[in-house]
Amino acid sequence: MSPIDLTPASDLAEPLSLLETSLRDSEPLPEAFIEKLREHVQTGEMDVLAARSDGRTLGVAVLAYRPNIAAGALFASIEDLYVSPETRRQGVGRALLTAAHERCKARRVSYLEVQVEDDAAESFYVALGYELEETVKVLSRSLPIDVPNK
Repeated sequence: MSPIDLTPASDLAEPLSLLETSLRDSEPLPEAFIEKLREHVQTGEMDVLAARSDGRTLGVAVLAYRPNIAAGALFASIEDLYVSPETRRQGVGRALLTAAHERCKARRVSYLEVQVEDDAAESFYVALGYELEETVKVLSRSLPIDVPNK
């Protein structure tokens, strides 16, 4: 594999296509959501980082930034980090995470978190210095949203 080029994605089409394929069973994201994501990227509230090699996107990391009152500083979360299955275990995920750390450091982010759903992802992050939060429980609730007519 050629060297990995890591850059903030200025064009979201290819990175979002990779995420749609992997996370949404190829169901396209609603255009209104994509526009909202573009706005968040433009205002600096989010970053979409793309790992590319030989002209194609191998992986994507999506970071969200918000103020943390307790820390009195910015807080960041890795909303999504995905690497194409055929390029896993080749340093793409590590490169994306390193780029995410650099972005956070430049923004003086005091805390970076990620939520994982499987043991492989947990092992990946633990190997790179992340710690399991024993005292934190994540609770969630789905809320109904009105979908405008197309």
